[in-house]
Amino acid sequence: MAGNSFGQAYKITTFGESHGEAVGVIVDGVTPGVEIDLEYIQKQMDRRKPGQSSITTSRKEYDTVSILSGTYEGKTTGTPLFMILYNKDMRPSAYDEIKDSFRPGHADFTYLQKYGIRDHRGSGRASGRETAGRVAAGALARKLLERRGVSIVAYTTEVGGIQCQNFVESEIENNPVRACDPDVVGQMVEKIESLARVGDSCGGIVECRIRGVVPGIGEPVFDKLDAELAKAMLSIGAVKGIEFGAGFKAARMLGSEHNDPMDSSGYLSNHSGGIIGGISTGQEIVFRLAVKPTSSISVPQQTIDINGEEQTIRTEGRHDPCICPRIVPVVEAMACIVLEDHFKRQAALHS
Repeated sequence: MAGNSFGQAYKITTFGESHGEAVGVIVDGVTPGVEIDLEYIQKQMDRRKPGQSSITTSRKEYDTVSILSGTYEGKTTGTPLFMILYNKDMRPSAYDEIKDSFRPGHADFTYLQKYGIRDHRGSGRASGRETAGRVAAGALARKLLERRGVSIVAYTTEVGGIQCQNFVESEIENNPVRACDPDVVGQMVEKIESLARVGDSCGGIVECRIRGVVPGIGEPVFDKLDAELAKAMLSIGAVKGIEFGAGFKAARMLGSEHNDPMDSSGYLSNHSGGIIGGISTGQEIVFRLAVKPTSSISVPQQTIDINGEEQTIRTEGRHDPCICPRIVPVVEAMACIVLEDHFKRQAALHS
């Protein structure tokens, strides 16, 4: 199926369905001779896996990564790396009652229109479970980027209209929402739990900061670094919008306000978000994502079935009432994949 691969010099292809036997990823373009740190990869997988807290799905998947090819004596060979995660806690029968109905907000109708067939079990290929392979590939890319001095951190800045007012990076991994402001975590958790009790959900905003990217990374015109990051982020099912730097506020700014002036020490502001002309400036790369409310809710909704008959549907099962906490490691992973790809492309240019 087309559309399952991403990247050029560092290329990933994900596979698998939510309630199939397994999910995973094939990574091509891995630097040979790199020591594989399974514990490091697993740490990233654990950040994404379900069942982490009371505000995430209760599905229990340990997401243990197995590497089947591309390594020898604990190091990468430069050949395609095959990573697989076997599904353990599948309950496809939970979807039998609604297998012929189109769930609002889901890709049920669109997948059927495109392929003439669809996997109704937990959205199949359209499930957020597909992102497990991305996180595995992103963990490997992150390790390579660390050797280049690059660091990436994403976090929740808003949930259900509750906004963070402070940025305390050390607290991000110490709360279930992965929020950057510990003062509002309690309100966020209460909001999510209250919605879960009535079968509803909420969305939010996730921000990402990338540090240590040298100036000159990115390609002109169609493969701009911000364009590639935007495609990567919008390929995550729950993401509906992205902005860099000043973002949409730029529409209300003057040129004299938005332009980033320079002196002998470098840029004096960062309204561009660290990317100008599609190429990194050397400043911190900053972008924000609009994350939609979880589509799977048990609130009665109007829909139709495969025969066009109108009906009311309730989506039962185990779902996240807010996707923001678990999407954070996916955002970081996709950013890592984009950057490693562009660093390799830049190295090829100068070679």
